[in-house]
Amino acid sequence: MALPAWLQPRYRKNTYLFIYYLIQFCGHSWIFTNMTVRFFSFGEDSMVDTFYAIGLVMRVCQSISLLELLHICVGIEPNHLLPRFLQLTERIIILFVVITSQEEVQEKYVVCVLFIFWNLLDMVRYTYSMLSVIGISYAVLTWLSQTLWMPIYPLCVLAEAFAIYQSLPYFESSGTYSTELPFDLAIYFPYVLKMYLMMLFIGMYFTYSHLYSERRDVLQGFPVKKKKV
Repeated sequence: MALPAWLQPRYRKNTYLFIYYLIQFCGHSWIFTNMTVRFFSFGEDSMVDTFYAIGLVMRVCQSISLLELLHICVGIEPNHLLPRFLQLTERIIILFVVITSQEEVQEKYVVCVLFIFWNLLDMVRYTYSMLSVIGISYAVLTWLSQTLWMPIYPLCVLAEAFAIYQSLPYFESSGTYSTELPFDLAIYFPYVLKMYLMMLFIGMYFTYSHLYSERRDVLQGFPVKKKKV
């Protein structure tokens, strides 16, 4: 006797993924809408306190996104682990280690710019993933989800690098995360950040190459209208 549709593993998996993508889409849409309304209401002044206005929701969304690593490990999302791990690591380090720990950095314009880039990418990605789970596909949305990252992802990495650069004087003066070890050894966190800057661009090259290959595979069957001769 066949199980009812709602008891089948595939149905439960798709239901869970749909709810997850929907929650992420709603969170990032709220952030982007809030930032847009605040900018048109208060102008450039709204950029200074972006983190105070939406930082909590952004941290919740990025924390929840770590579930995507688990999704890949257990096989309910057909993605590669390492590229997704690199992307998530970038955001977690920048958001929680660099921005959240330094109040002076939270007031920088680069935080607003970074949040805009992140949310543009995520709104499109989660919309595409959410509809794909329930079998709905739009050619324009597919193309956009596989193309929007090409200009924006490198800009994200540049903004992340600039945020790290701007944070260095504050980490040097406050000594945050710097610690002394036995045997006259010490961890000087600004040096760690400078090393991470180099790794950031190496990771960008790897991730960009992977995303480009993925885009090529997805768009192989993309409908192209041929001109009549």
